[in-house]
Amino acid sequence: MSVDEAMMEEAVSKVREFLRKAGYGGQILFSQDTIFTVEDASRTVGAPREAILKTIVLQADGGFVLALMSGVNRVDLKAVRRLLPGVKKISMASPETVLEFSGFAVGGVPPVGFPSELEALLDEDLFLQETVWAAAGTDHAFFPVSPEDLLRMTKGRKAAIKKEGKGPAAPSPEEGSLSAPFGHDCLEPSVKGS
Repeated sequence: MSVDEAMMEEAVSKVREFLRKAGYGGQILFSQDTIFTVEDASRTVGAPREAILKTIVLQADGGFVLALMSGVNRVDLKAVRRLLPGVKKISMASPETVLEFSGFAVGGVPPVGFPSELEALLDEDLFLQETVWAAAGTDHAFFPVSPEDLLRMTKGRKAAIKKEGKGPAAPSPEEGSLSAPFGHDCLEPSVKGS
């Protein structure tokens, strides 16, 4: 087994162990094809882009917060900051920071299995789907989950955190809403409080 394969297996194992302890009744599925974008994920699992979960790791005053987004939406950093009392600056974590902190590479970032429990904000639009499809630690592994189970497992909260005008009615690839890595959004500038 190569170093990369060992790292990928370790990443999936973290997710599998979390799901087992959380009472998840489904299974982690694997694809030979790399699932790097929302388009890839939609094609691979046979679900609409709205049902693909993007796990976005944000930095909030040096700590980490998860924004769990419908695949066609982008996170509104100002809306997230308003939901986190006392937070002065919020920004997208860089792919390098995400990997260093979590052990998960962008493209395979799951909503669960992090080294510590993180606050999770779930995009309200996820709840329009019966099932959403989440990365399971690598860009070849994924699992289906109901938004309600995801809410329970992450101990998160449902929130209005999508950037308006960037949802299902108006996605555009140049804005990265569909071509962004599975489990990441386009890098946006940080948002500072006043």
